[in-house]
Amino acid sequence: MAHVLERLPFSLELAGAAMALAILAGFPLGIFAARYPGRLVDRIASMLSLAVQGLPTFWVGIMLILVFARIMKVVPSGGTGTWLHLVLPAVTLALPLIGVIVRLVRNGLLEEMREGYVQTARSKGLAERIVIRAHVVRNMLIPVVTVLGLQFGVLLGGAVVVEMVFSWPGIGRLLIDSISNRDYPVVQASVAVMATVFVVLNLAVDLLYGILDPRIRLGGRHG
Repeated sequence: MAHVLERLPFSLELAGAAMALAILAGFPLGIFAARYPGRLVDRIASMLSLAVQGLPTFWVGIMLILVFARIMKVVPSGGTGTWLHLVLPAVTLALPLIGVIVRLVRNGLLEEMREGYVQTARSKGLAERIVIRAHVVRNMLIPVVTVLGLQFGVLLGGAVVVEMVFSWPGIGRLLIDSISNRDYPVVQASVAVMATVFVVLNLAVDLLYGILDPRIRLGGRHG
């Protein structure tokens, strides 16, 4: 178990970087697509989001290594040590999630913008960007946060392939090596640790609901 816990920070670092990158890229693209539904930018964003979700992770990783590490030589091809080693594996892991976030944010915003409170805000003379940022985005955050919490667990599991491609010393690589060596206690410990992290993340997401929407209160509180 101690050996598994030594690898856990590396996997959390990779998953956290991928999640941050996906949020920073996916949210603006989703909002931009929702502001122009049916137009060219919306169609392009939708097609790109579907494309990145369908690309095989191992192939994306190999192509990124070939272009940015071998040809351009701007980042390392694998291993760990500096933040540059984190760039390629984080981008590879984040690409499918960017597509998920773009579609989720776009659809959530379009659904919320049909609600009456949006028309009321517009009738008060508020600028469209203020209506979206101050009202619409906050109301569509709960389903997005729910999916992000689940996706973080998916990132930990999906990092197995990425860790092998980029020689990243996380739990995923340890798990594959342990399976190859038939070290079953380490395999069981790795699965148990990843499952525990997944459960804790879902609990944190549930607790976050009350912050995002004050109308939601934990059970046991009565007026």
